[in-house]
Amino acid sequence: PPPPPPPAEEAPAGAAANGTVITSPMAGTFYRSPAPGEPKFVNVGDKVTKGQVICIVEAMKLMNEIEAEVEGEVAEFLVEDGGAVTPGSGLIVIV
Repeated sequence: PPPPPPPAEEAPAGAAANGTVITSPMAGTFYRSPAPGEPKFVNVGDKVTKGQVICIVEAMKLMNEIEAEVEGEVAEFLVEDGGAVTPGSGLIVIV
C-alpha cells in the first residue's frame, strides 16, 4: 500500500524550504505591533529589508525587537499575535 500522507504539522517546514524562518532568540510573548492598537510592523506580502524590525518578543516586561535577517517578502506568520514562544521557535517566514 502507498505510504500515508505526511501530517499537516509539516506544512511550515515545507514553507521554510522555500524561504528563511526568523526564529525567536528567547522565551516570551510574540507581538506583531509595538503596542496594542498600533499598526503591525509587517503583514504577509510586505517587502522587508535586512535589519528591519518585523516583530517584538516581550520577555520579563522588556520589548525585544526582532529584525529581519534577510531581504525578501513576508510569506507567513508561524505564531499567533500574543502567542508564547521559546528559544528557536519559528516566528515568520521570509521568501
